Amino acid sequence: MIQYGLIGYPLSHSFSAQYFSEKFYREGIHDVRFELFPLTDLNKLPELIKITPELQGLSVTIPYKESVIQYLNSIDPLAENIGAVNCIRITRNEDISLKGFNTDIFGFEESLKPLLQKQHQKAIILGTGGASKAVAFVLKKLNIQFISVTRNTNKSPNALNYSDLTKDIISSHTLIVNTTPAGMFPNINEAPEIPYQFLTNEHLLFDLVYNPTETLFMKKGIEKGATVSNGLQMLYLQAEKSWQIWNEEETRK
Repeated sequence: MIQYGLIGYPLSHSFSAQYFSEKFYREGIHDVRFELFPLTDLNKLPELIKITPELQGLSVTIPYKESVIQYLNSIDPLAENIGAVNCIRITRNEDISLKGFNTDIFGFEESLKPLLQKQHQKAIILGTGGASKAVAFVLKKLNIQFISVTRNTNKSPNALNYSDLTKDIISSHTLIVNTTPAGMFPNINEAPEIPYQFLTNEHLLFDLVYNPTETLFMKKGIEKGATVSNGLQMLYLQAEKSWQIWNEEETRK
């Protein structure tokens, strides 16, 4: 039985196990399973890999996309460039080898591009964690200027605080991407603290959260006529990319 899984904490919000289980059934993939591994401490990762010899690949989610890098034997140049990993390929020969990749980049870019309009030339990234790094990479690639916003500017001195967001900033930055867990199940009554009253029908709000399917962040955007999207399509796309990486022969080397 080949095994794959997801590490992070908490994982009660995750659709990953359901997605892969349905994929395996739909495509007739047998003797394979996908499990959730809610790790309260990332130091438990080496032991998890040791005691689960069938484990050949892992997805990585909040809050470990950056800190997991220290446990890897190698890292794909793209993931190394942005400093965040959400996919690990486990190779078991004489030794156990872990290689990190970032499939969030592919998932975000391919789900964002169909939504972009000519007015979306400037963006605000809410949050400065691991997921935000993939978002920033894609926006640079698409030549979209952006600013980052965080609750803790001590850790991210180049970012703005939420209290810095003015009407002018919101009006001129018509793409807003939430990379924080605010509003994620079970905390569905939470939303990033931005001045929603300044949103218009020119805005696009993209929430990386996908559970619930319509977050409070999105609802507040809809009230102002904004276009909104959750992160479900991104989840599917990055999951398929991870599956491809886990099963490509060259990634085993």
